[in-house]
Amino acid sequence: MSHPDYKLNLRPLGTPRGVSSVVGPHGVGVSPGDKKSKSKSMRGKKKSIFETYMSKEDVSEGLKKGTLIQGVLRINPKKFHEAFIPSPDGDRDIFIDGVVSRNRALNGDLVVVKLLPEEQWKVIKPESSDKETEIAYESDLPEELCGHHLPQQSLKGHNDSPDVIIEAQFDDSDSEDGHGNTQNVLVDGVKNLSVCVHEKGKEDARAPLIKDESTSTSQDTGALPEKSLQRSAKVVYILEKKHSRAATGFLKLLADKNSELFRKYALFSPSDHRVPRIYVPLKDCPQDFVTRPKDYANILFICRIVDWKEDSNFALGQLAKSLGQAGEIEPETEGILTEYGVDFSEFSSEVLECLPQGLPWTIPPEEFSKRRDLRKDCIFTIDPSTARDLDDALSCKPLTDGNFEVGVHIADVSYFVPEGSDLDKVAAERATSVYLVQKVVPMLPRLLCEELCSLNPGTDKLTFSVIWTLTPEGKILDEWFGRTIICSCTKLSYEHAQSMIESPMEKIPEKKLPPISPEHSSEEVHRAILNLHEMAKHLRQQRFVDGSLRLDQLKLAFTLDHETGLPQECHIYEYRDSNKLVEEFMLLANMAVAHKIYRTFPERALLRRHPPPQAKMLQDLVEFCNQMGLPMDVSSAGALNESLTKTFGDDRYSLARKEVLTNMCSRSMQMALYFCSGVLQDQVQFQHYALNVPLYTHFTSPIRRFADVLVHRLLAATLGYGELPALEPDTLQKQADHCNDRRMASKRVQELSTGLFFAVLVKESGPLESEAMVMGVLNQAFDVLVLRYGVQKRIYCNALALRSHHFQRVGRKPELTLVWEPEDTEQEPARQVITIFSLVQVVLQADATALKYSAVLKPPGPEGFPGLEEEAVDDKQKD
Repeated sequence: MSHPDYKLNLRPLGTPRGVSSVVGPHGVGVSPGDKKSKSKSMRGKKKSIFETYMSKEDVSEGLKKGTLIQGVLRINPKKFHEAFIPSPDGDRDIFIDGVVSRNRALNGDLVVVKLLPEEQWKVIKPESSDKETEIAYESDLPEELCGHHLPQQSLKGHNDSPDVIIEAQFDDSDSEDGHGNTQNVLVDGVKNLSVCVHEKGKEDARAPLIKDESTSTSQDTGALPEKSLQRSAKVVYILEKKHSRAATGFLKLLADKNSELFRKYALFSPSDHRVPRIYVPLKDCPQDFVTRPKDYANILFICRIVDWKEDSNFALGQLAKSLGQAGEIEPETEGILTEYGVDFSEFSSEVLECLPQGLPWTIPPEEFSKRRDLRKDCIFTIDPSTARDLDDALSCKPLTDGNFEVGVHIADVSYFVPEGSDLDKVAAERATSVYLVQKVVPMLPRLLCEELCSLNPGTDKLTFSVIWTLTPEGKILDEWFGRTIICSCTKLSYEHAQSMIESPMEKIPEKKLPPISPEHSSEEVHRAILNLHEMAKHLRQQRFVDGSLRLDQLKLAFTLDHETGLPQECHIYEYRDSNKLVEEFMLLANMAVAHKIYRTFPERALLRRHPPPQAKMLQDLVEFCNQMGLPMDVSSAGALNESLTKTFGDDRYSLARKEVLTNMCSRSMQMALYFCSGVLQDQVQFQHYALNVPLYTHFTSPIRRFADVLVHRLLAATLGYGELPALEPDTLQKQADHCNDRRMASKRVQELSTGLFFAVLVKESGPLESEAMVMGVLNQAFDVLVLRYGVQKRIYCNALALRSHHFQRVGRKPELTLVWEPEDTEQEPARQVITIFSLVQVVLQADATALKYSAVLKPPGPEGFPGLEEEAVDDKQKD
């Protein structure tokens, strides 16, 4: 029995088995080998399937008049015929139904659409309970809302094992957007938020499930409540092809061996079903492919789309390369990088020639006269233990009046990257380092990332510093910006800093600490950490009093086998006080620099804004929470944060519910975006919703983010160190847009890499058992958050050993009753009721044929259903 699989928020990994090579998942037209396509009427001019694109002039005119709308296309990864663009007014997304209406645009493209007449708008049928609404996101969560340098992988308590514990940094050096890098694998599961909202009455869930029974076009729109209509549109132009046009997938022969096409083309079937099937010339294919196609059934290829004609269901492409066996980490990783347009090639000789040639490099004497010399100060770095690109260092000097001089010292990358050089161009193009589970694709050559710029201990380094005079409560009395030279006295890991925070009165044994330069003692470093920690606590508390939002979500970290590179185990990464300490000072530095550059260059500042959440989705969430008896105030970021903080207790059941609700909240959040201040007219739009501050930027990670390099150049010009970068506001905005695109791509790649490793772990070590909490209930399935791993899965009733299942609504709450087939015929069948926030026991198991995994519910044992409800009660009694 086959059922769609949760794709790990991934492009589906591995080949889609059982999908016919004739008809794609897109359900459009007929296969090239189909007899119908050779009928006489088609022999002359081929009939167009797609509309011709509008002219540039007409598009420009339509956008001005408001008869056309532009937006980024999102294709639902689980229902490929459904696509959406955001509504400019923040209302419900605009629906684009089917591949014909999509008009050859791919996921992520910037498209122009024309609204269809109202009678063709999507109807959200009130009687359908298995509908999934339009929030077809991968995980559009602003990445800054979690922690600074969150190790992607680290495993507490296993430091003495011989295996490599990977701690590649997350690509977010500060947690500004209220939530962090999610394994937001539930691609469209809790889309049922509004499911619970618009539907009246109950339905007979035993009715057969028809594909897409949730939508149709309206025949009698007048008879329907307004809420159940969704504006629908068709694509008339592609403004920017942001999708890489590359896909990984598998080669197949065409179905009709007698057709002319069969002799010229093979069919490339992308693993990501959102990409069309592609004709590739047989001459590009391996020589023996036609005679031995089965030899290639499990070989992953990369194909690039070169054309897609109006009269063809399928695109035309070229095979780029063979990656190797599907399901193996390296071929799959290369496929992910290629699909998302990540340049992972070696740096060219022209680029490397921009770097200092005589090594070891030393700071030229003239730099000392231009900079403040801080080499005698007690300055140190705090990073994941395996980090090699150390962007930032901290210092904390007690003053005689009881206040502190606190410094954030950032690698002066712009010194080594001259504007307009080949190195500058490649860094601008890459725009960000990309962090995978097992490696990093760096933005800059390793010599810069790990040697020249990295703030390694015991060596003189060029830095850009922000230094404050702070009271013990973290109140700013004075502020200084400038170029500096530092010599870090030690490289602390988060674990080192954490042990200092947890042992305020005890001396940490030398053997438990990294080497510290002789000019400074471990006691001096320890005191500095404790003072910073106290100030960070005050800063953080004040941020939340001032209305900040945080949506922490579960993040996976892996332990890898140092010989095979395969994941051995994984755990949820714990975000602790040492992470929070660094985060607070990075946020402070970023805000300070934002104000400084904006004051001086109000038209040319590169800033970072976070738009408020989508109103419609937030309202759906409030209605849903009201039904569940959970009052939510979403009037501001601070109110939402308070609702989430105060609604729940700290027993395991409450924490799990909070996790589910946090996940739901994060769906309405928008991405944070770089922008040029001279391009946005309305200063209200500069606002950072999650941090609840008027101005913010990125300054603290120039080794791995190009935006920070641009901000360093602006700050240097502000301080009179150099000329203002030769960028007009429009040009700077284009660079900001490119940074946004690459940051989004790198985030996707990071999620896919995590998903890939987790799928391998399930395959190698599975089946894995865990408690899970139900997040959404449909009439034939339900969605769960697997608590031990932070992943989300859909569990299908038809995959369970059930005698029957029945869906109903109790009030407006969806409820699924499962009647289990008893193991012993003399036993009564056990009944299990599934509602949102139910706790269940699940088993994650790998599919035999591909790198993906599914979840099933663990049937009840003789003692009934395992779960946490009882434990939750016990926990409360203990408290």
